[in-house]
Amino acid sequence: MEIFMYRMDVFAGPPVDVTGFDVEATDGHIGKVDEATYDNGRGWLVVDTGFWIFGKKRMLPAGVVRDVDPDERKLYISIAKDDVKQAPDYDPDRFNEDQSRYEDEVGQYYTPYQRTG
Repeated sequence: MEIFMYRMDVFAGPPVDVTGFDVEATDGHIGKVDEATYDNGRGWLVVDTGFWIFGKKRMLPAGVVRDVDPDERKLYISIAKDDVKQAPDYDPDRFNEDQSRYEDEVGQYYTPYQRTG
């Protein structure tokens, strides 16, 4: 699913490990990256939202990442806070049972928010 592909312009050089980076939605801070993957331009993030939505975690596909600032340790996404809040909870058990199917389900929610240019 294309939503799991990082945009070509997100990383100026080689990919950076963004684990622990702050995550900024279009309208403010939503949490920190708990886990991140990057494999051949494809990946996803698990964001710990902390107290903002009662410690929930969200899996965000790489296609919603619009910028990464390694100096400030911040990652910017193309989604508003309310849209992340309405997203499905991250379910590691379901993810581990059938990663492909789980990615399809999560990807369907986020596809309208994908930045393409």
